[in-house]
Amino acid sequence: MHGPTQLFTVIALVSLPTVMYGGYALMGVLRDRKLTDHQRAMFRAGHAHAGVLLVLALVALQILSRTTLPDPALWIGCLLLLFGVLAQSGGFFLHLLPNRGTLGGRVTSVGAVLLAAATLLTAYGVAFA
Repeated sequence: MHGPTQLFTVIALVSLPTVMYGGYALMGVLRDRKLTDHQRAMFRAGHAHAGVLLVLALVALQILSRTTLPDPALWIGCLLLLFGVLAQSGGFFLHLLPNRGTLGGRVTSVGAVLLAAATLLTAYGVAFA
């Protein structure tokens, strides 16, 4: 592993403890009952998506590193994964802000599109590169 896949693997691994801390913080917030049901649901969804998608990103990065895609394609794949994870999970947290539900939905949708593109690029790299 080298170049962009190595860098983004390190970024994903360093990010995992922040998601773990988010789970700890979520337990405290749920215990103190300071959130509405909607806020609680969005906090859980954002946190869960962040954790699962970081693991997906780690798997995709390992697969990308074994393809023969050129470095520019690897950079694109890595950036799609990074911004896809941030947007997909971050959109749920935007739902926590007053009057930002529409923005949160749009950001989550953009994240899904970015992650789909990263997945398709990874599949292309496995099949053809």
